[in-house]
Amino acid sequence: MSASPHGLRVTRIGIDTYQEPVVYMHADCEVCRSEGFAALARVRLSLDGREVIATLNVVNSNLLGKHEAGLSDAAWVALGARAGSLVYVSHPDPVESFSKVRGKIYGRTLAPDDFQEIIADVVAGRYSGLEMASFVTACAGDHLSLEETIGLTHAMVSAGSRLTWPAHPIVDKHCIGGLPGNRTTPIIVAIVAAAGLVMPKTSSRAITSPAGTADTMETIAPVMLSLPAMRRVVEREGGCVVWGGAMGISPADDILIHVERPLDFDSDGQLTASVLSKKVAAGSTHALIDIPVGPTAKMRNSAGAQALAKRLIDVGAALGIAVKTVETDGAQPVGRGIGPALEARDLLAVLRGEPGAPQDLAARAVSLAGHILELGGKAGPALGARQARALLDDGRAWRKFQAICDAQGGMREPRTAAHRQVIVAPGTGRIARMDNRRLSRIAKLAGAPRAPAAGLDLHARLGEQVDAGQPLFTVHAESPGELAYAMTYVTAHEGAIAIA
Repeated sequence: MSASPHGLRVTRIGIDTYQEPVVYMHADCEVCRSEGFAALARVRLSLDGREVIATLNVVNSNLLGKHEAGLSDAAWVALGARAGSLVYVSHPDPVESFSKVRGKIYGRTLAPDDFQEIIADVVAGRYSGLEMASFVTACAGDHLSLEETIGLTHAMVSAGSRLTWPAHPIVDKHCIGGLPGNRTTPIIVAIVAAAGLVMPKTSSRAITSPAGTADTMETIAPVMLSLPAMRRVVEREGGCVVWGGAMGISPADDILIHVERPLDFDSDGQLTASVLSKKVAAGSTHALIDIPVGPTAKMRNSAGAQALAKRLIDVGAALGIAVKTVETDGAQPVGRGIGPALEARDLLAVLRGEPGAPQDLAARAVSLAGHILELGGKAGPALGARQARALLDDGRAWRKFQAICDAQGGMREPRTAAHRQVIVAPGTGRIARMDNRRLSRIAKLAGAPRAPAAGLDLHARLGEQVDAGQPLFTVHAESPGELAYAMTYVTAHEGAIAIA
């Protein structure tokens, strides 16, 4: 369908709508009225040869003139707009692939070509939020067979960039999440690269957690590298820890996760496609998947972990990547800090070999790095952890980490928060339970990850004896308001750390 012949002058509204392009038009706009556009309609925006599908919000105030179109930040960037440019607004073509989603809702099995069409339309921005939620819902639970999971993973890889490397093997590591403070990745990259393996680690930012690996690493060194810059780092040092969002690797994953998390929908099929699409797209040949299991972790029991592990291994084999899974303890947070800078402090302490470094974080990183050394052929069976420990203890991993940070743009020390409040034990007893989800919630309410120094610092571990008045954790915030906001939640939810 052709665009409207009447262009509207664009203005940048300055509203962050995350990844969703949004256009704002006055209710009395001639284009809006003549085309019959209603609020929340999907419309096509055309500007200087670029097109994007956006959601329409209708303005009834004088925020916009009748001949103006306001663009959200996402729409502005996608169109490459400039102030005063003319944008043409029209009805988009029907999304043909959504008929496949309807079929899935009614129980039809989707073929690989169906997933290719659906994911291509998702990445192109043709699906509304409701349509994406429908697709996510149709695939949730146990609704994806192994063959469908393989088809979805292939489609997600095909929709973005795919990296290739001259070296072999290319190793990677991923944790399925749900465990605060589990920031082993930078330590593992340093150990593995020091051993001579290649590990070009592309990491995510947090969506609903207090910190992602990229958020934590960014408090130490730059992570927003271009693909050529990333290649230079890897060629020089054998490893990196960068933000994958800058490289277009499996872009459908970021879009779908943005819908899945608020709905709290998950399944082995969706999780497998999410994880492995990024590993395959990043050029990995071997991947280790950490599956924490615990009462308040993402995976609640060993039976579920084993089922997920089998699917990861089977789908990996179908896509040409060797996958090894490890079931780990998810009963409590790892290390002491929860939040970007606090987690960075912990991992630096481990790499530097400081006397007060959290030993649970060190042991976990050594164990996982050992598995990768075995997977990549640098250590024999059951010998990887010993080699990883030696690389950490003698300083080779720390020197490699410094070199990686230097290659990425320079190393810095994580900053500290100006406002803190200590939470003490209400009585004497033993730490019986730590609620990962509530502790994460406190860290987020304190400002993490947007405020990098915010979060919380743990002073007690499961099974430890504590006395009344003894510190349990300290809340860190970058402003008094954020500290007060987090403390309101702490006061109302005293069971984050249970004492028996």
